[in-house]
Amino acid sequence: MPELPEVETVRRGLNQKTRHTVISGGEVLLHRSLAYPISSWEFWGNITGTAIASWQRRGKYLLASLYYSQTKANAGFLGVHLRMSGQLLWVTPETPVGKHTRVRLFFINEGELRFVDQRTFGRLWWVPPQTSPEVIMTGLQKLGPEPLGETFTYQYLQQQLHKRRRPIKNALLDQEIVAGLGNIYADEVLFVAGIHPTTLCCDITSHTCERLQQAIQTILQKAIDAGGTTFSSFLNTEGVNGNYSGMAWVYGRTGEPCRCCQTPIERLKLAGRSSHFCPQCQK
Repeated sequence: MPELPEVETVRRGLNQKTRHTVISGGEVLLHRSLAYPISSWEFWGNITGTAIASWQRRGKYLLASLYYSQTKANAGFLGVHLRMSGQLLWVTPETPVGKHTRVRLFFINEGELRFVDQRTFGRLWWVPPQTSPEVIMTGLQKLGPEPLGETFTYQYLQQQLHKRRRPIKNALLDQEIVAGLGNIYADEVLFVAGIHPTTLCCDITSHTCERLQQAIQTILQKAIDAGGTTFSSFLNTEGVNGNYSGMAWVYGRTGEPCRCCQTPIERLKLAGRSSHFCPQCQK
């Protein structure tokens, strides 16, 4: 699943390609890709003729602010969640339509934005003007703070963790604690912080929590700078792979030597998810 660095990479690419471009129409090839409104007729009726002011990111969600191209009035939002395998690709209309293309958005500059989703879990929303996105995109209501934001301090993290008796790896995947972190970067963060993934949250000291908060911000920024990670299906808006996978400390490196101590990287299952770690560096 695309995580915060991948979604941020897509957001930046979309702002380069689609800002102040007018949506001239589109085509829905898989109707369940529309979360709201579920009618494709209503969806296109509300976004055709609007332009994109800018794209924002909240956790793993993308939000495009829309305005009416003629009057410049607020036209609501276009929301996207890529889920497991979603991609937003900026192409020319002549580009052959692949079998996993679910929604096509046409623009008057003859560009086209395609929502491609092999696993079909991704969703699109139109949020009406004067309506908060959280009302329509209800998953936004439960998100914790942005890990690269000023409110994500080690004191906040310690407050969230100190009474929880569950493995720290599971807690880092909880979007209500921290928005945007997923399996790949949780593993990377725990390695950099020197914390074993099965360590109980309540056993993490204040000093270790400060180290963890710093590791989260360092790893996420490094991954953003690398354009995200491609282990399976992630591509940026131009169809290019992310580069972080070649730098990974532990994720996807089971049996390979640790980059610090040469001990083979191990893998275990926590709550149905794989966790990669170095048994020597993380205790």
